[in-house]
This record gives sequence, C-alpha cells and structure tokens, in this order.
Amino acid sequence: MVYQYVAYNEGGQLVRGKLPAVSEEAANELLDYAGYQVVSLKEHIPFISLDKLSATMGQVKPAEVILFCRQLAMLLESGTDIAASLELLQQQADNRVLRRVLGEVLVEVRGGRQLSTALVKYPKIFPPMYSQLIGIGEQSGELEKVLRQMAEYMEKEVATSKETKNALRYPAITFVVAIIVIGILVTFVLPTFGKLYDSLGVELPSLVRMLMGISTLVKEHGIYILLGVVVIAGLVVFYAKTPRGRYLRDALTLKLPRFGRVKHLSELARCCRNISFLFHAGLPLTDVMPLIVQNSGNKVIANALFEAEQGMIKGEGLSQPLAKNKIFLPTMVQMVRVGEETGNLDVTLLSVAQSYEAEAEDKLRSIITLIQPTMTLFLGLIIGLIALSLTSAMYSLYGSL
Repeated sequence: MVYQYVAYNEGGQLVRGKLPAVSEEAANELLDYAGYQVVSLKEHIPFISLDKLSATMGQVKPAEVILFCRQLAMLLESGTDIAASLELLQQQADNRVLRRVLGEVLVEVRGGRQLSTALVKYPKIFPPMYSQLIGIGEQSGELEKVLRQMAEYMEKEVATSKETKNALRYPAITFVVAIIVIGILVTFVLPTFGKLYDSLGVELPSLVRMLMGISTLVKEHGIYILLGVVVIAGLVVFYAKTPRGRYLRDALTLKLPRFGRVKHLSELARCCRNISFLFHAGLPLTDVMPLIVQNSGNKVIANALFEAEQGMIKGEGLSQPLAKNKIFLPTMVQMVRVGEETGNLDVTLLSVAQSYEAEAEDKLRSIITLIQPTMTLFLGLIIGLIALSLTSAMYSLYGSL
C-alpha cells in the first residue's frame, strides 16, 4: 500500500510525500528512521487508478492461477526464496490484474508476513480454501507439494467445467438459429405472401393468419415488447442475485428433469472431492466443513452442508448428520461412514467423487445426444408447418382459378 504523509524533516521544514509500506505502523517506522517527525499519515487513494479500474473490469483466469502455482512450486524446489520467486513471477505475468496483486503480495511478504496471510486479501483470485492449504504447506514445510496438488485439483475442475460448456454449445447454437429462422419467416416471408394472397382475394389458413397477427404486433409495438422483455429479464436477474432468489434458483435447478440429476451429481462430486483434498492435506473436519460450505456452488446443498456441520460439532460425526438430509445420496452417506470407521475418509470420498463425476458425465452426454435431434426436429416442424400453410393457401388459389 502507498501512504501519504506530512512531516517535519531534520531541518525543521514541512515536507509532503508518498511512501510504500506494508502497514501504517511500518510507514511510521520508516519515516522515524529517516529522521522525520510525522504530522499526518494516511493511505493514499488516487481519484482515478488504472490498476483499480483494471481490477474491476478485468479478471484472472483459472488457467493463470494454475500456471502461477506450478511455476512457484518449481522455483521453490530449485532453491529460490519466496520473495525472489514472487518478484520473478510478477515480472513475467501477462495479466495486469495478476501482476498488481502479486506486487502487493510481494510487499507484504517482504514485510514479514506469510504467503497464506497475504493471499487471504484476494478471495476472488485465491479462494479461502487455497489460502488455508498454503498455510498448511508453510507450517509443514511442504509448500511446493501443496502448490502442485492445488494446480492438479484446479486443472480437474477447469477440465470438468470446459467439457460441460463444450457439450452444451451445439444445442445452444441450434436453438439460437431456430429462433432467428422463425423470426425471419414471421417478419419478412409471411407478410410478403399475405399481401399477395390479399390482392388475389384468397382466404389465408388460420395458422398463417395467427402468425401474420403476431408479425403485425411485433412491427407495430416491437419497441415496447423489447423494453418489456428487458425489464422483466432485469428484474429476474436482480431477484436471482438476492439470497432468497438464489436459493429458489438453485432449488429449481436441482428439480429440472434430467438436468437436475446431472447438476445434483456434479455438486456432490465437487463436495466429496473438496473434502477429500482438504482432509488429505491435513486439515481436521472441523476446519474443512466451513470451507466446503463457503465453496459450494449451490445454496441448497450449502445449507444442507451447514446443517451437517452443526451436527458434527454436536458430536454426531459426519455420516449421521448427512443421513438426515435426502440431498445427500445413500452411496455418499455409506462411504462416509466407512471412511470414518476405517480412518480413510479421504480415499473413500475420492472414490465417491470419481463415481459421481463419471455418472454425471454419462447422463450429460446422453442428454446432449437427445437434445441435438430434438432441436433439429423442432426447427424442421416449425418451418414445415409454415411452408405447408402457405402451400395450402396456394392450392386454394389454384382451385379458385
């Protein structure tokens, strides 16, 4: 951080300036060592900061964090100290936000703070779970090993997310194309045929008249309709970001046909993998569960995990509180019980996570396989129905002639 000071120098002159320091106490010590008598000292907050502006507009991708963990582990293994390693990685960082964050972390590390303590200030880049793990690595002297494990874990999460997005990309593109084609037909093609049939005195089929009415309505009141859709969508998005709205959204997501099962399995797999990873790293369950609740991507499952945590604190263990909530599937509960009895909770939960991930992947693949022909059939039916209506009107014209 940068502090702005007003002080008297050794000659008794009033001077002003800026000073980078870890904390206000450190800045006071530096000024006192330089022979300054401090009058005023406060954090410097510029009116417009390019770094802060880039921090709000930019973001650090998971792949960049993974690369940082691997490079830091490699430098530490080669014998480079933590401060020199951070300085080197900061100079090589291409991302402006990451470069700024590493610079601030470097200042704190040189000021005597541990790396885990410095990273806690940046939860959007380094979640609390990762900071906790780095702290364990610092205490055990195996920071390089922990950093590599973190990189491998994050790579697994990124790969799973990328596979899901890639699988849903084709159905999404097909749906957008279907909407565009139908919009072109209703907006441009149907009015042209409608004018032709009106001039010839041919009565249009009911379906074509209905579509023509929709086309006319869109042309005459399109701006108001678009404005209404934007307002409604904005209200829905705003409500979905509230605690109650997010809970209802997540609950609805779990109840969706087919997709709900995939989402449920994916969230439980992530939960099991996180517990296994943290427990294997040496964290006790009393420290693991709060991190798991905080890191959960679904509010319904997060609330269920919090209830399980409260039961565990009361001395019920972990499997017994999990069994009370139907959100946790029987296989998971049974394997947790086995892990508690054998002392291999990390191993049993890792096997559950792998099983759920495989099942979720298979179900998602089958859904995608079903969606693709369904979307194509839907688009073909709509276009075919419109074409059939127009041709039937044309046959009516031929009949009258």
